[in-house]
Amino acid sequence: MKLFPYGHATHPQWRMAAALVLAQLRAQMALSTYAATPSLGLLYITDHYAASAQDILDHLGAELSEVTDWSGTVGVGIASNNVEYFDEPAMVVMLCDLPADQYRVFSGVAPLGIGFEAHTALVHADSGTPEVAELIAEMAARTDTGYLFGGLASSRSTAVQFAVGGNGNIRGHGAARGVFSGGLSGVAFGEGVSLVSRVTQGCLPVGRVHDVTAAEGNVLTRLDDEAALGVLMRDLNVSLDEPRGALAQVRETLVGLLRPADGAAGEAIRRTGNFGNDVVVRHIIGLDPGRQGVAIADVVEPGMRLAFCQRNVAAARADLVRICAEIREELEPEEMPLPLAAALASTEAEAAPHPARRMAGAVYVSCAGRGGPHFGGPSAEMQIVRRALGDVPLVGFFAGGEIARHHLYGYTGVLTVFTTP
Repeated sequence: MKLFPYGHATHPQWRMAAALVLAQLRAQMALSTYAATPSLGLLYITDHYAASAQDILDHLGAELSEVTDWSGTVGVGIASNNVEYFDEPAMVVMLCDLPADQYRVFSGVAPLGIGFEAHTALVHADSGTPEVAELIAEMAARTDTGYLFGGLASSRSTAVQFAVGGNGNIRGHGAARGVFSGGLSGVAFGEGVSLVSRVTQGCLPVGRVHDVTAAEGNVLTRLDDEAALGVLMRDLNVSLDEPRGALAQVRETLVGLLRPADGAAGEAIRRTGNFGNDVVVRHIIGLDPGRQGVAIADVVEPGMRLAFCQRNVAAARADLVRICAEIREELEPEEMPLPLAAALASTEAEAAPHPARRMAGAVYVSCAGRGGPHFGGPSAEMQIVRRALGDVPLVGFFAGGEIARHHLYGYTGVLTVFTTP
């Protein structure tokens, strides 16, 4: 498997941006280290281009006739290697060189049928879809590993998804042209497509882990057999006797939830003070003084555990570096051949994607609330990834919720690398 060609550009006119992207793709496809005839395209656009989504897909499909399948979505920001585009019209494309029998694009008009055995899947979803978290869990159950990666489209206009499959649509659904709103779409991968994926959290607990002992719907009423509101005030070291200061602290506070099956995660939080992959972060959406309860943006049940938390820039940076280092360590052998050693020894200025790194391409989905500003400056998050992971063809977007395994996360980053033998 060779390196995946990729390109990115910003321009007020989408045709100019597309021309710049196509020039980058064609230049790479002419190199011996990059794939010359890839068949799967991943396309991400900022919401400035959302109204032109169909025209963009048609144009790219006509210009890249060898690409038979497309998947992607829209974000308030998009990402590529070392760069982020926020609040500006931009697009990014990566062309994946995968065996045709090892992937399937799926959507509402081309659902994943029984003829393909899915091992993992890249999933794009619309946050406005009813019970989207349940649909994600159901999709995960249809894969052999239960592992999904991806995110929810984020847009200040239309939340579009791209899904064109060379295997066609199901009978009776007409000639769909590949741009959709609502539901789920993406690419399912067979066992022959090797992936390494990690989740990075950007929050730190502000108190210890608590047991949910009573709850009604999305309202926590008792934690550790105490009034939930009182536990929250104690963890934040504030009092409702001074409501202005207390509410200011509550607005900056989130809830890290653990399901009953994720017992080891609670122990890890106690031991390390950091959230792991099993913790899903949710907003506090209200306080209920009458029931001494705390309302959160998820359904809670007795038996769950949680820790109140706050976003933390230093923790987010450190955890992002950690997952990149884990991926590099997993892919780098203890005894390195000369090409790999030379590639890894290159300075950042000299670095370039190299097949010896065993990283053909990568997809990074981060929360729209993260990005450069959260990490200290424009494109800071992607610059951290490049410094820690090394140079690799990479595309992604900033989502309204991040998908990893069967969970729907918030305030996280999901980094997935397509690996070579």
